[in-house]
Amino acid sequence: MYYTRLDTPVCEIILAGDEDGLQHLHLNTGEGKRRFEVLPDWLRSDDFFVDTAAQIREFCTGERRVFDIKLNPQGTDFQSRVWSELQRIPYGETRSYGEIASALGKPSAARAVGTANGRNPIPLIIPCHRVIGADGSLAGFAHGIAVKQRLLMIEKMQR
Repeated sequence: MYYTRLDTPVCEIILAGDEDGLQHLHLNTGEGKRRFEVLPDWLRSDDFFVDTAAQIREFCTGERRVFDIKLNPQGTDFQSRVWSELQRIPYGETRSYGEIASALGKPSAARAVGTANGRNPIPLIIPCHRVIGADGSLAGFAHGIAVKQRLLMIEKMQR
């Protein structure tokens, strides 16, 4: 597994992945409940992530709306279905947890969607920041509400 750290206008981001694709993207905000650790057997390789880092920086400055990055998130079948549905939310738009649950054919599973959302290993690219409460509130975000608000603002400004 390779990893790198990159500075962006939003926050420091840690990437980890291998030839099968990106497995982790950590928004290192110092807020929220998400903790991330670079494992001792991982190899730092900034070169391995050159294209991914460029695309992320372009997104953070409003120059990119769609990512072209090979992803390899690890999760349960339900989590994978939720993460796939998140990728269908158009740039600059939001959906509620209930709307995601309904789109999955499980209208009573809004809480389970929230849990899967919170375990998304590749936020930003799998845009869990676009999921909000039914009342329009920003609700929770594993990396802190401030960064969620900032990401939504970047998208709103570019729409």
